[in-house]
Amino acid sequence: MKYCPECGAPVSLCIPSGDHLPRSVCTRCGAIHYQNPKLVVGAIAEWDERILLCRRAIEPCLGRWTLPAGFMENGETTAEAAVRETLEEACATIALDDIFALIDLPHISQVHVFYRAHLLTPTFGPGEESLDVALVSPADIPWEQLAFRTVTLALRHYLADRESRQWTFHHDSVGWLVPS
Repeated sequence: MKYCPECGAPVSLCIPSGDHLPRSVCTRCGAIHYQNPKLVVGAIAEWDERILLCRRAIEPCLGRWTLPAGFMENGETTAEAAVRETLEEACATIALDDIFALIDLPHISQVHVFYRAHLLTPTFGPGEESLDVALVSPADIPWEQLAFRTVTLALRHYLADRESRQWTFHHDSVGWLVPS
């Protein structure tokens, strides 16, 4: 940030009184501008024991597979974000179950949240950010072509819980985003 969105004056990076982290502070009006982690929200949606995956049409990870997910918008709940992202990326309507996984990515200031869900109908297709969309059986998940470590982690937890028939909440922290 270079200029204050309140008054247009330059900002300075400093530690405000009573704080412990550097913040962008306006040199004229004194407004403190906080930059906080962003939420990425998505769903692990099933139909007939198959999982809905999207092949990315955008960077990062163009051409790799992922769960329908994206940045939460202001004014919406995490549940609304998961439903909206699934509709936007996979042209699919879902009903949400419980929040399933929360994964911290402090190195990029993000938190990824995944819900368990099921498709309301087996109707889906690629949205603007997807090259392809498919219902995939667990045996056919393209593990080596998944876009993000958080998706791999959430899917592994999901399949283990599904196998054991005991759904639990998973909280993890990862230090890298793209699988090697």
